[in-house]
Amino acid sequence: MANQISPMAFVHPDAKLGDNNIIGPFCYIDADVVIGDNNVMQNSVTLNQGTRMGSNNEIFPGASISTKPQDLKFRGEVTTCQIGDNNSIRENVTISRGTASKGTTIVGNNNLLMENMHVAHDCVIGNYCIIGNSTKFAGEVVVDDCAIISAEVLVHQFVHIGGYVMVQGGSRTSQDIPPYVIAGKEPIRFAGLNLIGLRRRGFSNETIVAIREAYNTIYSKGIIKEGIEEVKLTMEITPEIKYVLDFIETAERGIIR
Repeated sequence: MANQISPMAFVHPDAKLGDNNIIGPFCYIDADVVIGDNNVMQNSVTLNQGTRMGSNNEIFPGASISTKPQDLKFRGEVTTCQIGDNNSIRENVTISRGTASKGTTIVGNNNLLMENMHVAHDCVIGNYCIIGNSTKFAGEVVVDDCAIISAEVLVHQFVHIGGYVMVQGGSRTSQDIPPYVIAGKEPIRFAGLNLIGLRRRGFSNETIVAIREAYNTIYSKGIIKEGIEEVKLTMEITPEIKYVLDFIETAERGIIR
């Protein structure tokens, strides 16, 4: 089906649009923009140069995608912002395009980015994530699949947030948050497993018990490395336990305690 483009929208002649997109009034679509099919841009949405968007996304008023990075090292290099499929990007969300560091900012599939949140340059957001109102990600943050990050969370640059976590609203973190946990309190720290989230995602009781045992061992030691070695010696290394161990062993900023 043909695209439905409001006469009060601007679409650059060099932009490449798929089929059956709805582009509302006062939207601005720049050159070097490529989008797929069945996307809905409500009014006043901006798709800046470098936008690469899949299909079946809904973008709400005031959102700005592939904005110029807020990075003084950016020198106008050609970079992109990749948005996957089936995302809901709510009012006034801003997502910067990449820099020379990684070349692109990535938001995967089936995510909900709530009102006024910010994804900075070169971030990588996985799939099935929920990011709350006014949460801010600094540059090169990585968020794994199925993470839930509540409102007004501030995340330092280069932080890695594991999958299936629940991060309490109003938190601040400059360290990595390992998978499957609840992170909260002030200052932010490990607050147990995200039991409700794991059960909703279909994790078996046996798997949940094993993850809990692994974390109890890891956090019971004064030195995290000693806890990891004990887990390797005493537990079956299932894919879930391997994910925990690999995440912690490669955490460049250290993990919350």
